[in-house]
Amino acid sequence: MSSNYSDAKSPWSSITGPNLGYIMEMYDLYQESPELLDPEYVELFKQYGSPIEVTVGHQSSATTAVDPNNFEKVLATVHLAEAIRAHGHLASDIYPLNDQPKDTSRMEPSTYGLNEQDLTEVPVALILNNAPSNVTNGLEAINYLKSLYTDKVAFEFSHVIQPQERSWLQEKIEAGEVKPTLDADKKKQVLDLLTRVEGFEKFVHRTFVGQKRFSIEGVDSLVVLMDELVQLSESAGTKDIMIGMAHRGRLNVLTHILNKPYEMMFAGFAHVGDDAFLPEDGSLQITKGWFGDVKYHMGAAYKSVNGTSVKLAYNPSHLEIVGPVVVGQTRAAQEVTDETGIAKMDPKKSYAILVHGDAAFPGQGIVTETLNFSRVKAYQTGGSIHIIANNLIGFTTEQFDSRSTHYSSDPAKGFEVPVIHVNADEPEAVVAVARLAFEYRAKFGKDILIDLIGYRRYGHNEMDEPLVTNPTMYHGIHQHDTVRELYGKQLAAEKVLSEADVKKLDTDTQKEMQEAYDKVKENKSAEFPKLEIPEAVLNGYPEVPTGVDKAVLTKMNEELLTWPTDFSTFGKLAKILKRREEPFKGKGKIDWAHAETLAFGTILQDGNPIRLTGQDAQRGTFAHRHLVLHDDKNGNELVPLHHISDAKASFVVYNSPLSEASVLGFEYGYNVENNKALVIWEAQYGDFANMAQMMFDQFISAGRAKWGQKSGLVMLLPHGYEGQGPEHSSARLERHLQMAAENNWTVANLSSAANYFHILRRQAKMLEEDSIRPLIIVSPKSLLRHPLVGASVDDLTEGHFETIIEQPNMGKAVKKVERILFASGKMAIDLAERVKDGTDYEWAHIVRVEQLYPFPAEKIKAVIDRYPNAKELAWVQEEPQNMGSWTFADPYLRELSDGKEVKYFGRTQRQSPAEGDGEAHKVEQTRIIDEALAKL
Repeated sequence: MSSNYSDAKSPWSSITGPNLGYIMEMYDLYQESPELLDPEYVELFKQYGSPIEVTVGHQSSATTAVDPNNFEKVLATVHLAEAIRAHGHLASDIYPLNDQPKDTSRMEPSTYGLNEQDLTEVPVALILNNAPSNVTNGLEAINYLKSLYTDKVAFEFSHVIQPQERSWLQEKIEAGEVKPTLDADKKKQVLDLLTRVEGFEKFVHRTFVGQKRFSIEGVDSLVVLMDELVQLSESAGTKDIMIGMAHRGRLNVLTHILNKPYEMMFAGFAHVGDDAFLPEDGSLQITKGWFGDVKYHMGAAYKSVNGTSVKLAYNPSHLEIVGPVVVGQTRAAQEVTDETGIAKMDPKKSYAILVHGDAAFPGQGIVTETLNFSRVKAYQTGGSIHIIANNLIGFTTEQFDSRSTHYSSDPAKGFEVPVIHVNADEPEAVVAVARLAFEYRAKFGKDILIDLIGYRRYGHNEMDEPLVTNPTMYHGIHQHDTVRELYGKQLAAEKVLSEADVKKLDTDTQKEMQEAYDKVKENKSAEFPKLEIPEAVLNGYPEVPTGVDKAVLTKMNEELLTWPTDFSTFGKLAKILKRREEPFKGKGKIDWAHAETLAFGTILQDGNPIRLTGQDAQRGTFAHRHLVLHDDKNGNELVPLHHISDAKASFVVYNSPLSEASVLGFEYGYNVENNKALVIWEAQYGDFANMAQMMFDQFISAGRAKWGQKSGLVMLLPHGYEGQGPEHSSARLERHLQMAAENNWTVANLSSAANYFHILRRQAKMLEEDSIRPLIIVSPKSLLRHPLVGASVDDLTEGHFETIIEQPNMGKAVKKVERILFASGKMAIDLAERVKDGTDYEWAHIVRVEQLYPFPAEKIKAVIDRYPNAKELAWVQEEPQNMGSWTFADPYLRELSDGKEVKYFGRTQRQSPAEGDGEAHKVEQTRIIDEALAKL
């Protein structure tokens, strides 16, 4: 074999790093046992020879050829270079306190049987592409790599599968683009910002002694990082930046990223109303609830002069749950939903910055849930920029008790997210890292993570003494200069500023803050504003007409059942769907799913986009919905709702990943951002909502009272006792009712497909109104196809949502009625099946309570008043006595009873929601109905 071939024609000429190492190992195998190789490799080696026999050119005219006898040393050098790239982070200078061991074992030439002389004999081009002119041999190339990969910034990206991503990152790093190169003006800007960041914390610490603020100190350069991202976004024409973060550092971010005036911040500490200090130009928007929240949970939205909006999401102390909420807001900001079909998404319009705690990132499962759907069609946003504000501690727990991984960032690697570790005491490196992350996200449309490693100057809060639990760490922190002090000294040494200039910056900043506080003190006598529940919320929903013209429904139904001639629907399903023609011919009933589809179509015609997600939502858990049809020959999809006449908005239905908390949080965030969209989340079974309980507790039920954050999110929670055991029966209705107050949401347990049609349409009509609130529907299972639940066409064309429905053919003999039974959902239908047409039950009346909250007291009172001889009011339910709706309805019924006895029929109190045996369930269900319908 000859090496006298043109380098340009060789496939080896552009290969370096791990790829070159792999090819060299394949060549070694080729020489010993070519029969073990893929024939394509054999042909390449026959044609082009050894991969290291390439003539390597330098900037001078001289050339260097690799001695084939040095094959093993060249291979070892390539492995050394790759080890530096892959493991340099273990030896890097990324810890400000310098309190972590450095592992250099993988980066020593001796580990690979090499010495410096060996390295000098290896051509640079086998190690580096486009090496700097001062790097002329293998030893210099190895040292150059060490300077890049073991400095104040460290990298982990070997876990990324796509070679183009790895190559791009490697080229950026090895071209020196992540080395800080700031001009004098930029350096001054960074120091000014750090001075304000530190100055704010110092002023609050001194002025409001002992008040919690969850200081940013120790990771001050977080604000520098975020400020750089904002500047890059403004230059790129980004419309919205969505920020999610916990409480630590939030006040500083509000002040210096969202430009909330110092006066407003200090007013919060001084317990003075801050409305007088809100900028008059409208650049800052803040919503408030009537019950309020602590200052370090609050959010804001700031719009810069060039049109970029920066939004910091409101968030409770339950760490990390804001992540999916913010990603949902981001997706909504990216989408155009006022056109038919699938909503069109533009990831350049908006992106999320998610700031995590170092203990919470690996500790909270919601983080990995959110990372998991980052590239799933229904939830992708073109990548989020994650930042771990790494204090190296969680409350009092140090990292060795906090996780099983080397870095807190390690969970991200399972999702191919590149990780950049950066020393928080190096603000210029932080700026460079921000630029790399922004460019990576723009180029590859993927998440990227910055592990900003610092410390926490004070305890968990400012009243906590950390020396009690973490003495070693905090003795070191107390002796460590702040990043502002370190950077000020650096700029003075570089002659960018004088020491006097650095000091004056601090003095001027403190003076500015004192002047702001003086203004607050002047207003201190002003009465703190009392926020009250808005009238629209107090008044509840009005009765909204939701009927639809019969001709419109008829035409829509025909269009939904008219499929392209070349589309082959699964035969059995086609027959089932074609039955939906019959109610419009006077035969049969419109079942639950049919009513839902018609409701969706009319809502689209009214101009409201619809987004429905959930596990198996396209088909429906109980094979009832079928909003997406699949060609049984080629798998192509057809969404009939995309093809109806007069639709004015987008429609999407997505099957979600097997998670609840992150998906529900995403949908809540989407709806908050796009308040015109009817956003629906469906649990596979109602009790699956347990896994998302924090979303119900922290956001959906209380977000408006705490933060003034409106939502019209709809949650469908399948519920009904069918003998399938405790986990497939109860949607834990009692929990949603326990949180029901101040008209915060609507809770319904329906027994009528027509009522389902109307409640969906009512919710859509109220979406942009001030009275909007979330809607929880404990939806049926066996009732999905039950004839007593079905609706006629006329039921959909007339009327509105009925909060109560009186059982047909009962209660006619007014003076004979002695017991009025109240029930919801499946129990109401079970009772209806038993009484049939009401014969033999003249002594009883049944009222279906379709809306449990707000409790329809006035309408129930009107029913009770109609029966003067009634002796008992009875609540009938399938759930145990300590669950379901009884404990919620009981006080209402007693208040309305006017001395009548109030009784309960149902299961006794239990610790588990339902029997585990189907036969035992039937016996118990029969007992309840027998007792409820036993004549007095």
